Amino acid sequence: MTMKTIFRTSILLSFCLIALTSMTFKPKRIIFFGDSITQQGVSKNGYVTIIKKALDSTKYEVLGAGIGGNKVYDLYLRLEDDVLNKKPDLVVIYVGINDVWHKQSSGTDYDKYLKFYQALINKIQGVGSKVILVTPSVVGEKKDGTNELDADLNKYAAGIRELAKKNNLPLCDLRKVFAEYEAKNNPEDKEKGILTTDRVHLNETGNKLVAEQLLPLVK
Repeated sequence: MTMKTIFRTSILLSFCLIALTSMTFKPKRIIFFGDSITQQGVSKNGYVTIIKKALDSTKYEVLGAGIGGNKVYDLYLRLEDDVLNKKPDLVVIYVGINDVWHKQSSGTDYDKYLKFYQALINKIQGVGSKVILVTPSVVGEKKDGTNELDADLNKYAAGIRELAKKNNLPLCDLRKVFAEYEAKNNPEDKEKGILTTDRVHLNETGNKLVAEQLLPLVK
């Protein structure tokens, strides 16, 4: 083997090694897709930020795509621009509070909610990305189903559980987790201040709890 051939071979091997390294160590992109809870989740003590700090930045890239006031069809309308165009490996869908909360004026009927949700799943999976579903948590923190919208939230959360089962997807059941936490940690039956600041948006404890539930799933 001549020196010229050895040189060419070493150059070729170097390029192969560089290509292999870049392929092997490309970080997995995770997008949290939702409403104002996710929008606030990217703040200093938000659940998205907590998850981002807990993951190895060489292995994971964590992005938030939350917009205040969004309902499930708002997510569907901006899915292409805010999620699919970024080529995520994993999308965490967390939406439903506004669909229930604003139901009396501009909310989303149950059947329509599930149809749009399924359409989100289909489109995300259609580009080869994985999906995690999240049930809507609370509108009011009183125990034993005594908040005004508890029955609706339970119904919509049950629908998400069915979608997770039907599509064989991982589920973060925040509706159940929050109810169990309130039962143990809200002896005065307060409507806010345990996990939320205003009955809906997460306080520091709420953000930590959500991050703890999601972290094992995104890993």
